[in-house]
Amino acid sequence: MVTIGVLAVQGDVREHVRMLERLGVEARTVRRESELEACAGLVVPGGESTTMAKLVRTFDLFEPLRQRIKEGMPTFGTCAGMIMLADRIEDGTRDQETLGGLDITVRRNAFGRQVDSFEGDVHVTGLDKPVHAIFIRAPWVEAVGSGVEVLARVEHGAAAGRIVAVRQGPLMATSFHPEVGGDTRIHQLFVDLVRES
Repeated sequence: MVTIGVLAVQGDVREHVRMLERLGVEARTVRRESELEACAGLVVPGGESTTMAKLVRTFDLFEPLRQRIKEGMPTFGTCAGMIMLADRIEDGTRDQETLGGLDITVRRNAFGRQVDSFEGDVHVTGLDKPVHAIFIRAPWVEAVGSGVEVLARVEHGAAAGRIVAVRQGPLMATSFHPEVGGDTRIHQLFVDLVRES
């Protein structure tokens, strides 16, 4: 059975663990390097990206995570997790660090504050029906490098056309929270990615 970790320093950890378990995966929380070593893939959940980066440093996980990502470990970031995987950030704090790996520029809190959170259907490459996406203080992708595949864009409203899901090799990220609600299809795409690697 494939083992996928969920970075458990902050954010929607339990929700991701439940999603992965529904898909028949052994899901385990990761707070230590030894726990990371046992994983074939990793989910970096939503939360608060600056706090998450500091906590990853506190748990001495920053360099081990960065190294595993560089070595090709499949990694899936949601919301703040997308920011953590991005090579470049707009509207970040001056000293904000990321794990990097995704050749993208993300804008933090791009859709606005908590009160501006919203839901909407998005079509995701590889899925036959739209995904009901939940955006909570979400980032969006400002720019992608040549090796990045855009998987989804906002389809309606003032933000129509903004990139909200991407993939680059073994790395995948969404601006929205696929762990909220009952739709397992985005997680299934990631599980498939882990199994193929």
